[in-house]
Amino acid sequence: MTTDAKTALLRAGIIGWPVGHSRSPVIHSYWIARYGIDGAYDRYGVPPDQIEAFLGRFSDHGLIGCNVTLPHKQAAFAACDDVDEVGRTLEAVNTLWLDEGRLHGANTDAYGFLANLDQAAKGWDKNPGAAVVLGAGGAARAIVWALFSRGFDPVHIVNRTVEKAESLAAFFGTGTRAHAWDALPGLLQTANIVVNSTSLGMAGNPPLEIDLAPLPETSLVADAVYVPLETSILKAARARDLVAVDGLGMLLHQAVPSFAKWFGKVPEVTDELRAHVVADLSKDG
Repeated sequence: MTTDAKTALLRAGIIGWPVGHSRSPVIHSYWIARYGIDGAYDRYGVPPDQIEAFLGRFSDHGLIGCNVTLPHKQAAFAACDDVDEVGRTLEAVNTLWLDEGRLHGANTDAYGFLANLDQAAKGWDKNPGAAVVLGAGGAARAIVWALFSRGFDPVHIVNRTVEKAESLAAFFGTGTRAHAWDALPGLLQTANIVVNSTSLGMAGNPPLEIDLAPLPETSLVADAVYVPLETSILKAARARDLVAVDGLGMLLHQAVPSFAKWFGKVPEVTDELRAHVVADLSKDG
């Protein structure tokens, strides 16, 4: 490749620590090829003690923008000159881009969660009511905001360490309630939707073992985990003929606004893309 060609190439990527597991390059590279864009998307491992310097010199890296994954989403938020409404609310961003020398940030995690359910379970939010979110980390924060935006109230945050649930509930205030794990059976009786945002059920972690018998037959069960695609909680939901949605769609859809911002093309989340990413995931199995 000539120097001029390198200069013309639109470069984006993902920063995190570690970042080798990320499937974002698989998604964005697929779209780059599909839409005939002269671009590239790579992984950039940035240790926590170097993230401030990396973001402070963002224009030096030859990137038009990047995604941000753990543990850097809050540091990226702090480094931005401008942040979208969701990012300001959540105090975390997962998408960065430069515009006239200013570093802009956005949070597309909540968008990805909602778009996944909109595609996989049409009408899921027609009659919003009580929601149960398992976990109290960064993913839970985006999911709670997303559920509020569609009218779900109250949103019950359940965590094994109840203090973390209380902290997240305090962050949002009215409409959220914190609970210890032993409150689940009672909460499930009136839940319209249950979302797992913990790492339980993820490959290499203990399974998420919950008795879903108390759930109403109209409830939806969603999991942010996508390795494996069919987690223990989703299997339990399908055994009861409940609507069950895996976490891969959230990953695919959260990438859409980022790609559109950087490359000027709104990409589609198709069955072909999903199959492409599933095939890549199977390489680890």
